[in-house]
Amino acid sequence: MINRKNLRRWHVWLGWLIGVPFLIWTVSGLVMVWKPIEEVRGEHLVAPAAAIPMTQTVTLPDIPEGAMLDSMRLESRASGPVWVVTLEGEETRLADPATGSWIEPYGVDEATAEFMARYTGDSKIAEVRRTDANHPPMDWRRNSEAWQIVMANGDHFYVDPASGSIAARRTGWWRIFDFFWGLHIMDLQTREDTSNLWIKSFAILGIIATLMALVLLPMTSRRKKKKKKLEAEQAA
Repeated sequence: MINRKNLRRWHVWLGWLIGVPFLIWTVSGLVMVWKPIEEVRGEHLVAPAAAIPMTQTVTLPDIPEGAMLDSMRLESRASGPVWVVTLEGEETRLADPATGSWIEPYGVDEATAEFMARYTGDSKIAEVRRTDANHPPMDWRRNSEAWQIVMANGDHFYVDPASGSIAARRTGWWRIFDFFWGLHIMDLQTREDTSNLWIKSFAILGIIATLMALVLLPMTSRRKKKKKKLEAEQAA
């Protein structure tokens, strides 16, 4: 038979143990819903790409014979429309739709021009730098190079040199959100592993504590009834 006193003691200690992660989950969850996700992502800071006026015949890129095409899209850029071509097993490349010839990846001037053509905020560019694919910034987290545009207000924007697209918007609130997301899933290192041992362990302990409480509730209720009955008999 389960000893109520020992079970209650275990439940109390388990409650102290899981209290910290439960507090972390609650606080981090509150922070993450404090602002609309569209504002967190800075969607209002970058205008949509302009529509492409089809005023001339487009020429397909000169794709090597035998190459496996993964995707090919005609997209709008500040300098005009471009083909964005991805071949299987290769990086994305750009091509001129007027001639079909390949275009070099974006340099700092092209990346800055692309960003400024679509930026709708009121801050100024403080710095533009190339990221290292082997050591990407925490708010980029992709194993590819990019042009990081740092604004005076602390916002970061990333332009992919291969496709010429504005690949990421990182506001100051996004970085706060990202930190608390890491706390929420208990992975502050990569902030991507939602199936790690820590979160699984504390979740299991939380279930055990809940089951203990469900067992203790009727045991406590019966004990109170017996105590009341005994007191009534003694009073009589």
